Amino acid sequence: MWIDTHCHLDAAEFNADRDAVVARARAAGVTQIVIPAVDAHNLDTVRLLAIQHDFTYALGIHPLCVMGAAAGDLEKLAEAVETHHADPRLVAVGEIGLDYFVEGIDPDTQQHFYIEQLKLAKRAGLPVLLHVRRSADKLLAGLRRVGFTQGGIAHAFNGSEQQAQAFIELGFKLGFGGTLTFERSLQIRRIAASVPDTALVMETDAPDIPPQWLYKTAEQREASPGQTRNESAELPRIGESLAELRGWTLEQTAAITSANARAALPRLG
Repeated sequence: MWIDTHCHLDAAEFNADRDAVVARARAAGVTQIVIPAVDAHNLDTVRLLAIQHDFTYALGIHPLCVMGAAAGDLEKLAEAVETHHADPRLVAVGEIGLDYFVEGIDPDTQQHFYIEQLKLAKRAGLPVLLHVRRSADKLLAGLRRVGFTQGGIAHAFNGSEQQAQAFIELGFKLGFGGTLTFERSLQIRRIAASVPDTALVMETDAPDIPPQWLYKTAEQREASPGQTRNESAELPRIGESLAELRGWTLEQTAAITSANARAALPRLG
């Protein structure tokens, strides 16, 4: 059985058929999904979805959302984490982190939100779901600066082998998803093949990061908008790529990555 450690089930792309999306995931063998918040406006949404569908959730403010955040949003997040701290479905603070790929997001603002949310997670004794995009070194520096020891998941990991090892040494698992399915993703596939067995977790980042069989070129997307949506039901097929890279059976891949997810996020049980 599979655990999707990162799926934005609350996204608008799922509004028309969310129940069917969940049913397809379960039919494919995905027994648990972690639904991360991205801003102060969807903290309740992800929690209620997790309750409705018997999944789990994380609370946080995404780095791509910090420029639109209100002055009191960190306080709202802290209040939500405190209010729901005893909820076993709350497995992490996230999605938080840094993004130096998208232009127009003030780096100082990103750093402020990242560090404050790390401090919040440290106080709450919760792991974190980290957004890593051209930011691994600064994320690692922040973890060391705060003295963060609860670990978590470096979501959609795309750094170097040295950065991967640094995250692992700080108690983090590395999240792998649709990017694994592209033969040209040489570095990511090499890291997925070489890190310790205990370092790997599976994710979709649905509706984003579609695997190779769902990917469309820019021209195809323009001609058929809305046809590239990823979903949790794709996770076992994505897992086949990891199985091939590691020399595992599909059953081993599901068992190992699910055990790693539970180690990273102890409230998964």
